[in-house]
Amino acid sequence: MQVLVITGGSSGIGSATARLFAQKGWRVYELSRHERVQVEGVTHLDCDVTDEAQCLDAIDEVLWQEGQIDVLISNAGYGISGPIEFTATGDAKAMFDVNFFGALNIVKAVLPLMRDQQSGRILFTSSVAAPLSVPYQSFYSASKAALNAFALALQNEVRSFGIKVGVLMPGDVRTGFTDARQKNDDAKAEAVYVRAGKAVEAMEKDERGGMEPEQMARLFYKMATRRFLPVFTVGGGLYKVFCLLDKLLPKTLVNAIEGRMY
Repeated sequence: MQVLVITGGSSGIGSATARLFAQKGWRVYELSRHERVQVEGVTHLDCDVTDEAQCLDAIDEVLWQEGQIDVLISNAGYGISGPIEFTATGDAKAMFDVNFFGALNIVKAVLPLMRDQQSGRILFTSSVAAPLSVPYQSFYSASKAALNAFALALQNEVRSFGIKVGVLMPGDVRTGFTDARQKNDDAKAEAVYVRAGKAVEAMEKDERGGMEPEQMARLFYKMATRRFLPVFTVGGGLYKVFCLLDKLLPKTLVNAIEGRMY
């Protein structure tokens, strides 16, 4: 029986992915700060990914229980919105601590095991906001762009150990991520950047009308089981077109078009 470890598995894409893998007969360990919904075949372990020691303890527990880990999905993350000028540096650092350094912590915890196995897959939840940086969500885009670059380097470092690396870049998905976003509601910021509020509202409307998380779960399952794993997988047909245009058109033009959208 194959074993999946997934961070941020208590809701949204993570929860849908944990349920799907369990239904497919996998042993699933869901790592998050709070257990929410008990699902048959899914074992919850308390773990704050920003705490390196907790990540090590969680992986040790799975190893003790199962003796192997076949797939790690680093999914924990959240967003902040608002103009760059008025975003507190501490808020940006806190988000990077989860979105980027949290991924680093869990990857470092699982790598010794996968090296010993000479096998394993490490998958990340990124976003199309990484290649297509979104105004007023600049720090979220930056954290996911950093994750993409990290994954590319990681693949080259661990290939010789039989470990594969993949990144899922979803477009708009209908989850609790939207309501959990940390917003900069500073009155001065709104007075200076008068477009910011409406831009964020438009983005959130798109998210609430977006794809179901189960669609991303199916993509993760495909990434975990297919023989050939591309480094990047885009979630959603329309977003594949956007990412293709980003590669084909001058970046200055793409960025200008995106700016006009918001």
